[in-house]
Amino acid sequence: MSGVAEKFARLTPVPAYQMVAEAIEREILSGRLRPGDPIGTEAQLVRQFGVNRSTVREGIRLLEQGGMVQRDSSRRLAVGLPHYDQLATRASRALILHQVTFRELWEATMALSLATIDFAVERATEEEIATLEANIDATEARIDDPAAVAAYDSEFHLLLEKTARNRVLELAREPSNMLIYPTTHVAVQGTEQGARRLVEAHRMLVQALKLRDKELGRLWTKRHLIDWRKGFERGGNDLDQAVDLVTAPAALA
Repeated sequence: MSGVAEKFARLTPVPAYQMVAEAIEREILSGRLRPGDPIGTEAQLVRQFGVNRSTVREGIRLLEQGGMVQRDSSRRLAVGLPHYDQLATRASRALILHQVTFRELWEATMALSLATIDFAVERATEEEIATLEANIDATEARIDDPAAVAAYDSEFHLLLEKTARNRVLELAREPSNMLIYPTTHVAVQGTEQGARRLVEAHRMLVQALKLRDKELGRLWTKRHLIDWRKGFERGGNDLDQAVDLVTAPAALA
């Protein structure tokens, strides 16, 4: 048997504090523990898990970092709401580490954006529409600054996602959203036409909200994203190249 190639890596024992954190997280994600519910004192958790206090404290620290657990004014432990920005940052890192390509990013963005505009058309309020229009005016005022245009574009789409009022959809989009800013910067850099087409698309998307016209919204969503893809290619980039650390430094900020 000595000549048989090894197929399996050695098992690495999971630290006890990580097992504590995962056990509590499973109860939260299952819905058996909900935001605001107490999870017990450190002493109670020590007894339940049969570990020492330092192990419990380290497990709780992991959960606090992600917002799964929080302490109230009396330092009692309770279920919290996850820090979605931190979770998305980790997911964005995973996208980069898996070397996802611009084509994959574009295809996913197209699918999610079409769902977003459908709900936004149904649900946008006058106040939300006014906020989107203010964003467009601010973008137009900085039309010669590619970095500013890309930043306002990111803000516009975040605002649009808010109008859709679907938290699952919003969270699904968030990791890839962090990769869109730098690629949009690439797409509009060196050409004023690209920035002006971006502004035109944003205005037409807002017009679709005002008219409650899903077809118009979907039409301009597609045009907007096709322009993004063309601008990326126009910069000499391959659609099948990885959205890596060079192209997307902001994703790891």
